[in-house]
Amino acid sequence: MSKIQLQKIDEYRWLIPRTYKPGMRTDAVIYASERLLQSIRQDQSLEQAANVAMLPGIVGRALAMPDIHQGYGFPIGGVAAVDDENGVVSPGGVGFDINCGVRLLGSTLTVKDVKPKLRDLVHQLFRDIPSGTGQSSRLKLSDTDLNSVLEEGPRWAIEHDMGSESDLDHTEERGCMAGADAYAVSERAKQRGRGQLGTLGSGNHFLEVQFVDEVFAEQTAAQYNLEKNRIVVLIHTGSRGLGHQVCTDYVSQLDLAMRKYDLQVPDRQLACAPVHSPEGQRYLHAMAAAANFAWTNRQCIAHATRGAFKRVFGNSANLSVIYDVAHNIAKRELHIVDGRQRRVVVHRKGATRAFPDQPVFIPGSMGTASYFLMGQEGAMRETFGSACHGAGRVMSRSAAKKGVTAKEIQKELESRGIIVESLTREGLTEEKPEAYKDIESVVDVVHNAGLAARVARLRPIGVIKG
Repeated sequence: MSKIQLQKIDEYRWLIPRTYKPGMRTDAVIYASERLLQSIRQDQSLEQAANVAMLPGIVGRALAMPDIHQGYGFPIGGVAAVDDENGVVSPGGVGFDINCGVRLLGSTLTVKDVKPKLRDLVHQLFRDIPSGTGQSSRLKLSDTDLNSVLEEGPRWAIEHDMGSESDLDHTEERGCMAGADAYAVSERAKQRGRGQLGTLGSGNHFLEVQFVDEVFAEQTAAQYNLEKNRIVVLIHTGSRGLGHQVCTDYVSQLDLAMRKYDLQVPDRQLACAPVHSPEGQRYLHAMAAAANFAWTNRQCIAHATRGAFKRVFGNSANLSVIYDVAHNIAKRELHIVDGRQRRVVVHRKGATRAFPDQPVFIPGSMGTASYFLMGQEGAMRETFGSACHGAGRVMSRSAAKKGVTAKEIQKELESRGIIVESLTREGLTEEKPEAYKDIESVVDVVHNAGLAARVARLRPIGVIKG
């Protein structure tokens, strides 16, 4: 349990001053309510936030979102910007699931249309979208195909009749990060990812059929064809084994590079290298390639989702991309720091971009609501245009499995009108709603702190998991 003495800034902001321990180059700010801090203090995430404040070249403050919990190096829910010229890049600031992110699909259907065929729909989605650790893709990729995915992103899928140009228009970076280099990705990483394109994976990854439960900003919601009882689909997954291997490869390489560049960090999990060093650049090229793989993965899953809806509801079931955004990524961006514009590399680890007038998604967990918000100017002033990415765990996976069976969870969810299909028992027990912080409390902080404003609440009626 963390015993860090936080200084209260206001109801939603707390300070770890740079005087907390030697080596901190800046303060750390935690966005949370007093209620959320009780669970945040149960692990070492606050200590990790203080460690992030020691990164060479960090600018502004180290930041932690209300879903913060302990991660690898950075806390999950952590944000840090470093100077593009004099800072470092750290794989721990992105995470192992590079570009784990969410895509929201809007539909032409309502709850009334879907309810009578909901079980058929969930079953069809589960059949059409491979889910789980060992599940392999139905797409067969040649070496040329895989390299194209890594460097071009979902354009490869669109050229193979899986989606349209408008999908790219509503995807962060149009699904393709500049600088992606397939040759910076190891053969081991490619081997792990080759058979996983178009698959959900396991853990907290999911596809949910949801409906608009409440609208908070009618004018904004109307722009996205969101009205009460409208059906939407939320896809949450990332770069699968490929991204995990890229992170594994470069943590080792950058750990060696720190000696070469005489870099000191308080935790080896914060292994880093100067942004413009050969090692730092190779990591950024590989990370961008893995991010493109993840966007293509969600594009392929969206295509399969459209097919499943058409099989159940016919050609009238049209699904369009509302937005797709990453929440594990490092990006070069321009931000105002200390009154002047600077080019920085923003590490978002379990944090989503929240630029003004950009959709922000905060997913729940099976039985809980998810939220559609809109980024605000406050995020640009305070958090390098960032907000949280979910509710954040309060129970370890091993703890979550105790005292409940998958059948009990499934039965309880069905009593609330939620149909769930999962490949494994662990897919339900480890990810039960009680394993996460209260989504309402997390959203309250983001909304009231002025980082992102509520637009609509979404509730699940159908879930598929690994």
